[in-house]
Amino acid sequence: MTIKPLLDRVLIQTEEAEETTKSGIVLAAKSQEKPQIARVVAVGPGGEVDGKEIKMYLKEGDRVICAKYTGTEVKVDGVEYTIVKQSDVLAVVE
Repeated sequence: MTIKPLLDRVLIQTEEAEETTKSGIVLAAKSQEKPQIARVVAVGPGGEVDGKEIKMYLKEGDRVICAKYTGTEVKVDGVEYTIVKQSDVLAVVE
């Protein structure tokens, strides 16, 4: 199944959360923070949203930082993705 985001939406897949701290302490699943770094899987075409022209700056393969609790989570073929607006992406990681 293929997911194609519409308008100014971006399909991202979050990277795995760290299971150990820098000092080597193993974290329980409940105490792990939701990861904020994700990889862009698909990008919508942009266009006119609420009367404003939206240009898409992101592209497939970009690593991005997103707001912590944003977007809509979907599960397709056993893989979890999140659909967010481009404006919910805070930065591109280079």
